[in-house]
Amino acid sequence: MTEFKNIIIITGHYGSGKTNIAANLALKLAEQDSVSIVDLDIVNAYFRTADFQNPANAAGQVFSGKNIKIIASKYANSSLDVPALGFDIAGAVKSSGYTIIDVGGDDEGARALGRYRDFLLGQDYDMLYVVNKSRLHTQTPEEALELLRAIESVSGLKCTGIINNTHLCEETTPELIEASLPYAKEIAEKAGVPLLFSVGLDFPVRILVKKVWE
Repeated sequence: MTEFKNIIIITGHYGSGKTNIAANLALKLAEQDSVSIVDLDIVNAYFRTADFQNPANAAGQVFSGKNIKIIASKYANSSLDVPALGFDIAGAVKSSGYTIIDVGGDDEGARALGRYRDFLLGQDYDMLYVVNKSRLHTQTPEEALELLRAIESVSGLKCTGIINNTHLCEETTPELIEASLPYAKEIAEKAGVPLLFSVGLDFPVRILVKKVWE
């Protein structure tokens, strides 16, 4: 598996699959060390890592007994959601081997991340940009790069790697993923960062983030 820094920031377009990747990555890294996941998603009220903190539901059972801690606002998934307020990210970093920060979609979600810019700039971090060629508004490398630059501008942080998560949910095929490789490689090349992996090819994942009606 790719060697990750102790702080891993997951960004990308709304609906690109960031939270599912964050959850799978947490499970993998928890085999080596303790993991904290910080839920900074202020964009999506339904698919977020805060759902994994309740052991009474299916999402919470995924992390049950694992060396994983969820850090989320007490207002998460409510009409008063203010997850960017009161987070002790520095404390999470000090208390865990790895800290994964799950950021809301697009540059709007990255505004919450920008509140912690000064701290994060003093740390050795990875900021990983998740791309999905099948999603509207990121179907071309140019569109994906434009959004990446907006996220970097708003957050004040720089991307260090690309994750290709091209999929069509249950209709995803190996051929679909393989066909997206030139797209993902072009994004990485133009961004000046490595393409770390393609989900489903060299990084298998479980679908842990379920639709709210399932």
